[in-house]
Amino acid sequence: MRRHSTGTDAQRRATVMDVARRAGVSTATVSRVLNRNYPVAAATRERVEAAMRELGYVVNAHARALAGVSGRTVGIIVNDVVDPFYAYIARGVEREATRGDRLCLVCCTQGDPQRELAFVELMHERRADAVIVVGGSVADRAYTAELARRARELDSDDSKLVLCGRPPLGDDVPTVSVEYDNEGGAFAITDHLLTQGHERILYLGGPPGLSTTLDRLAGHRRALALRGVTPDPELEQPGAFSRAFGMRRTAELLRDGLEFTAIFAANDIVAAGAAQALEEAGLRVPQDISLVGYDDVPVAQELRPRLTTVHVPLEEMGRQAVRLALGDGGDDDWREPATGTVRLGTHIVVRDSVAPRPRPTAGA
Repeated sequence: MRRHSTGTDAQRRATVMDVARRAGVSTATVSRVLNRNYPVAAATRERVEAAMRELGYVVNAHARALAGVSGRTVGIIVNDVVDPFYAYIARGVEREATRGDRLCLVCCTQGDPQRELAFVELMHERRADAVIVVGGSVADRAYTAELARRARELDSDDSKLVLCGRPPLGDDVPTVSVEYDNEGGAFAITDHLLTQGHERILYLGGPPGLSTTLDRLAGHRRALALRGVTPDPELEQPGAFSRAFGMRRTAELLRDGLEFTAIFAANDIVAAGAAQALEEAGLRVPQDISLVGYDDVPVAQELRPRLTTVHVPLEEMGRQAVRLALGDGGDDDWREPATGTVRLGTHIVVRDSVAPRPRPTAGA
């Protein structure tokens, strides 16, 4: 039996080729009518538009962006989409870009600054409306100068480089920024541990020299100083933002006999690794060792006990990055050049992984 198409089926299946056949024109002519980027005779335009109505054809904004149509693309450049920190920011960018009828293209650098610069160049070539670079950066004059140059080139073509969760490039560089209170969150979570009697706090993770790590360490140290606690360099253990590092380094420090009663993991993923190492060493959280993290990604609620951490509004950062660059909407007719900085707050989420300082301390 032959299956008859419904209106819904036709709309779902209709393509540019279908429209071209119905109107008796080439697909290139259909594309010109859709994009309005080339003059088309009025009669031809009417035939194409009539064919679109008859077939129920709906313009696919994503397809238009992939074809290189100016003004329909937002690029986001992250370290790794597997890391929840980047994934949730990317989701915010994608949802806000879609709301403005734009395609979101995601590029992953795997921590390589040269790949980041290359991706910014690629997004410029694709005439992206905005290029959003996410996450901390390492201070490097040559890299900063190159990124600043690309920011100026984007600006000259009515695009914008958006810095999301990273330091500015200088007052004379045409960028916009979305920040969060990174240092303040680290201060607050450290002070929370101090009020529970913990003074031997192990700071664990975060690549040395990365701006994110430097800010979190600054907040941690400030809290110690205000409570009159002398910092111990052995208690600062930088490293990767990874579960493997958290587990390995915690196990090594326990074997070495380093004394601490609490761990401030540089993010929740590191905290998950530390929790595993503590469990394997026969130590309980929080009865023997208190544990806190940073970011408030899903693993914080999945751990047992549930992890006390610092909440970062990751998805909202992504949304704000798009809004700041393009305006709250997506209509090119009213778009104005974007300037300025949006700064979002952080706060502690108290769960079950912190208890008053136990005696004796770990390693004693």
